[in-house]
Amino acid sequence: MYVTSAHDTEIRLTLEAALDFVNALADGEVNTRSSLHHHGFSRAANTSEASIHRIEQRLAELTPRLRSLPGADPAPTVDWINSELAQLNIVPSLTTHDDAPLHIHWTPASASFDDQVMADVLMALAQEVCDHGTERFGVCAATDCEDLFYDSTRNGSRRFCPDPRCASRTHTADHRARKRHN
Repeated sequence: MYVTSAHDTEIRLTLEAALDFVNALADGEVNTRSSLHHHGFSRAANTSEASIHRIEQRLAELTPRLRSLPGADPAPTVDWINSELAQLNIVPSLTTHDDAPLHIHWTPASASFDDQVMADVLMALAQEVCDHGTERFGVCAATDCEDLFYDSTRNGSRRFCPDPRCASRTHTADHRARKRHN
């Protein structure tokens, strides 16, 4: 697998959380609190509904940009990320909490949870664009799915979103088409 360190894992989980939100928003099935908690945002379980609502609003505002990442030219993406980062109060610090290993918080301890989430998403995105441009972002190859995914495979070969049905349907259809032509 492509992931090689705890930092890489944190980037992957943060980007997957953002893309899960975008995909769920398109499907009309958003459960932001659950998704954030699943992706390692420990404060999600106890944060206020108002904070969850602000996260949803802010991620919804980023959705068109996140949807444009697959195949995007890195230069305008860099400009957009820098513009978004300039709006946040980023004060990096090292911390441990909730049995998590040592990690970086991008916002001060007094920051709201939604500011923390947005800083984490944007910093993960910034690191990914520095490391790989936008090539690790993709749209599901299944004909009936437009979900986004983040490809953390070593060789960048992922083709499908996390829903296993998409790959299965496509592989089954390909197999049947090959059998018809043989």
